[in-house]
Amino acid sequence: MECELKDITVHYELFGEGRPILMLHGWGVDHRHMVSNMEPIFSQRSGWKRLYLDLPGHGQTPGMDWITNQDKMLEVVLDFINTIIPGEKYALAGASAGAYLARGVVHHQPAGTLLADPALASGLNTEEADYFQLAVVQSQKSLDYIRANFTSGSDSGDPDFQSTIRDHPENYAFSFDVDALPAPFPAPTLILTGRQDAVVGYRDAWEILENYPRGTFAVLDRAGHFASVEQDALFRALVGEWLDRVEEYEPERKDEINI
Repeated sequence: MECELKDITVHYELFGEGRPILMLHGWGVDHRHMVSNMEPIFSQRSGWKRLYLDLPGHGQTPGMDWITNQDKMLEVVLDFINTIIPGEKYALAGASAGAYLARGVVHHQPAGTLLADPALASGLNTEEADYFQLAVVQSQKSLDYIRANFTSGSDSGDPDFQSTIRDHPENYAFSFDVDALPAPFPAPTLILTGRQDAVVGYRDAWEILENYPRGTFAVLDRAGHFASVEQDALFRALVGEWLDRVEEYEPERKDEINI
């Protein structure tokens, strides 16, 4: 098959139907390299539309004078994606130099929302929409959670008072280093983070783990700032297990606490 782009015609092969997955082969070979690697896997797995392209100067896709570096190679791949599967969710697989190009695609088209619901999002007011953008799994359940806990309709207190602290970094941060503990905290602890949390992230939390020798640290995929809803089953399981550990814990000193 041929894909006519602005300045080049890209040859590709298409197998199957369903969710698109783009295959990027290594340097000095062509799409058959990835077909050999991947098609045996899909012989037992349905629901995938496999797109195997020949990169410029490989297989049946010509090399062009204007393609002089990997940036230009990546431009072709991105143009191919936007032409063949515009706006669709897709997976990406690359081998060797193809994996390098795949990383370039990720850089230019980073994942934000993992599961979007445009129809649900279209009916939201501005405030609801702002919060809904934080949900990496957009669903009615996420929206109900947001409306109950975060929007002005949730009656969450005095916003003017909150802003006097929240909007000023010198007021919102402690006046002391909260992570400079006099000694490691000995009680059972759970640090639960969302891998796609764009508000507080997850890496900084890992840095404090040594303060909690009885700590469980979990990073959940498919979870952002609303991890308790987006990964509710894992959330309940991990919190339940933490409570089990708290209940069995016997502090060495009576003044020790559990958090």
